[in-house]
Amino acid sequence: MTPSYCMKCGQPLESRSVGGSDRLACTGAECDFVHWGNYSIGVGALVVREGKVLLVRRAIEPGKGNWTNPGGYIEQREPIEETIVREVFEESGVTAAVKRIVALRDQPRDVHNVYIAFLMDYVDGDPVPDGVETDGAGFFSLEEMKEMQVANFTKWLVDIAFHRTAAGGGLRQDSHPVAPLNGTGFATW
Repeated sequence: MTPSYCMKCGQPLESRSVGGSDRLACTGAECDFVHWGNYSIGVGALVVREGKVLLVRRAIEPGKGNWTNPGGYIEQREPIEETIVREVFEESGVTAAVKRIVALRDQPRDVHNVYIAFLMDYVDGDPVPDGVETDGAGFFSLEEMKEMQVANFTKWLVDIAFHRTAAGGGLRQDSHPVAPLNGTGFATW
């Protein structure tokens, strides 16, 4: 949704060149508000235990019925590392600890989305779906996943978790992802 009125003083917004780009800015004489755009930051977990990865089955759209890695969106004042720990626990009942970032997807669109995937250490808990966002949860092997309806993006992340998580090197653009990406993906090699 694009705002029509200033969130600071309530005056109408107008399109104006700010910093070399057209942006919505306040028309109020005493106000300096600029709407910088619409963004969302999502996080996802790759929790691996005994050669199996934690997956949850989505009970809601988007992707209802698909098996995905647990994840969600950050809260305004929540550190990203706390977000992913919270999301894993909420969706699966599993406690996990951040090990490192292993992938990033950049998806420019009306609401520009950045998604950060974390490799996580299993700490405790048996997978149990939350009954709201998820209706299934468990640790699954690559062989078991072949018979499951796993979302394409999750297939890419699982490939990273099992095959491309070597230490060092940082993130590089993935020009040949194992599953189609909507946007640009970066992963460890």
